[in-house]
Amino acid sequence: MSVRAKKHLGQHFLKDELIAEQIADSLTGNGYKNVLEIGPGMGVLTKYLLKKKYTTHVIEIDTDSVEYLKAHYLNLASRIISKDFLKIDLTEFFGDEQVAIIGNFPYNISTQIVFKALENRHQIPEFSGMFQKEVAKRIAEKEGSKVYGIMSVLTQAFYDVEYLFTVPPTVFNPPPKVDSGVIRLTRKENYTLPVDEKLFYRVVKTAFQQRRKTLRNSLKTLNLSDSLREDVIFAKRPEQLSVQEFISLTSKIEKDAV
Repeated sequence: MSVRAKKHLGQHFLKDELIAEQIADSLTGNGYKNVLEIGPGMGVLTKYLLKKKYTTHVIEIDTDSVEYLKAHYLNLASRIISKDFLKIDLTEFFGDEQVAIIGNFPYNISTQIVFKALENRHQIPEFSGMFQKEVAKRIAEKEGSKVYGIMSVLTQAFYDVEYLFTVPPTVFNPPPKVDSGVIRLTRKENYTLPVDEKLFYRVVKTAFQQRRKTLRNSLKTLNLSDSLREDVIFAKRPEQLSVQEFISLTSKIEKDAV
């Protein structure tokens, strides 16, 4: 990838083969035949994915990297997608087939990649990769923590999240100023919500926008009835609620509006 593109994407390239192999091994291969690697660069992770039983595809927007991959991985050439992952429709390339996601994700768009995966969860049974450690921890964190927040709740509503291991800056070129973390998301058997999804998102986001306040205060803008606001759950702060409690809260608000 060119220096210009690296600067644009905020990407740091992995140079440690052992770490690359460990990331490739983070996918289980259960329930799908296709894997899509986001931002393969020069293929340090790709080479290990190509050894697996599933079919590896890559998506890369930098033309230098695409040409390098075509020249050095001839058996991959027909499965290189020269587009922006955030802008594609997965069905255009995979039809209705399931596809797992993996990558050493550019720090500055990693959360957008997660939200894109959540939007397409019906097609993405598994998702693993490397994030800035702070982001990885936030996605995997449980209630009761200061870093538990919007990303934690929305991701864990649909996926089981495992924090796998930490990666030091020294294994990258150029080295970032922070540690990285590798996580795996495994789609829940029931990945639909028993409540209105848009309302659920709104409740979670509104609650955490004023995370130091109780829900009674932070959710005022939802125009709740006085009787509902007396429910004991509204005396809690958002980081005290589990994912299931957020779903229950949304259900209460949904019924209140009827």
